[in-house]
Amino acid sequence: MSRARAAIILAAGHGTRMKSNLSKVLHPIGGRPMMDWTIALAQSLGCEKIIVVVGAHNPDAKARAQALLGPNATVLQDPPLGTGHGVLTAKSALAGFEGDVIVLYADTPLIRTATAEQVFNKLSEGYGVAVLGFAAADPGAYGRLVVDQEGGLEAIVEAKEASPDQLKIRLCNSGVLAADATTLFELLGQVTNYNAKGEFYLTDVVGLARQHGLRAAAVEGFETEMLGVNSRVELAQAEALFQYQKRHAAMEAGVTLLDPNSVHFSFDTDIAQDVTIEPHVVFGRGVRVETGAVIRAFSHLEECIIRKGAWIGPYARIRPGSDVGENAHIGNFVETKKAKIGAGAKANHLSYLGDVTIGARTNIGAGTITCNYDGFDKYHTHIGADAFIGSDTMLVAPVSIGSGAMTGSGSTITKDVPAGSLGLERAQQRIIDGWATKFRAKKGATKALKSNGETL
Repeated sequence: MSRARAAIILAAGHGTRMKSNLSKVLHPIGGRPMMDWTIALAQSLGCEKIIVVVGAHNPDAKARAQALLGPNATVLQDPPLGTGHGVLTAKSALAGFEGDVIVLYADTPLIRTATAEQVFNKLSEGYGVAVLGFAAADPGAYGRLVVDQEGGLEAIVEAKEASPDQLKIRLCNSGVLAADATTLFELLGQVTNYNAKGEFYLTDVVGLARQHGLRAAAVEGFETEMLGVNSRVELAQAEALFQYQKRHAAMEAGVTLLDPNSVHFSFDTDIAQDVTIEPHVVFGRGVRVETGAVIRAFSHLEECIIRKGAWIGPYARIRPGSDVGENAHIGNFVETKKAKIGAGAKANHLSYLGDVTIGARTNIGAGTITCNYDGFDKYHTHIGADAFIGSDTMLVAPVSIGSGAMTGSGSTITKDVPAGSLGLERAQQRIIDGWATKFRAKKGATKALKSNGETL
């Protein structure tokens, strides 16, 4: 029987290099706060208990963690005295827990489940402690993983404490560590702060474990997974890595990206096979696009569904609550919001369609607006199937246009139009014979006098 699992997520750093009023760990990657990524990783690993360690300076991180995990999911590290101290503050929250614990970081959002799973696997192989590492192109200030001739992990040495020979080691520490809960907290109780920074290092657990006769192991992941975010520059680097991975996965799954580097996805963007996406498209959160759809250039989509074979854009904005039906067309400079658009319906030009239901095969003329807001409340517009809405129609909600009905161009429709009927609202056109000729003659004469310095 597999052992129970828990996760301790460290999120108490000050993040001063981010230079932000928002807690560092709440800055998003792919539209998702970094801490949410780490919580999702812990959940994907099957952790039955997840404890987030926060600081007194970041109440927004505490609130976010509790919103996701419940009111008892956070502990306070105040003041922060190092990673070992941070993990130790979670001891009381895990009282009575019997199983393995993994330590994760809320500012390291790109670690894959398969990679972290290997850390737990080492514990099941009989190792007392397992650490996740990576071969760094430039080890720099990373802590080094010192491995013996049999491949066991001897120690983790911080760069500031490392000897010249140890600084040559390329296998570096990600900070992720796992151990049996009882073992972890017993070893942490023996950690001291006799080091250059005067902090309690989690990394000292490895050396202490060896002293107690326990074996330690190192698991190697990819350096790109281990990127920790401490500044806006590193945030942009992490975003770029996420976008690269998401684009690559989409194309591998059968999505055509005409200019991959100009398309921006969210963490939950769901694109089916045989979708074509033109350049400069942005997907906000909660977008699903079904097979055969085409998303044309410079379009922005969020919290919406694009059904099979639909065409979106170019220059379209599809806002939350929109459901664009099969083979429907939403064209240039059309904005939708809470719009359910039937199969084969078309709105090809310059329209706003909010809080509306549009039936199958209906045509929406250019310049149509659903007037859904009176400054206080929102109202719904219903348009039936096979209707034809003339260009420059204002539909003042609440209003219903029946199936097969039409509205005349330039109309402001305030009353329901029955099925098969024509709704028309415009002033009667007048013709004044010769008016334009007389107007031009008068204006021309005035202009000629002014150019000669004369006055009337």
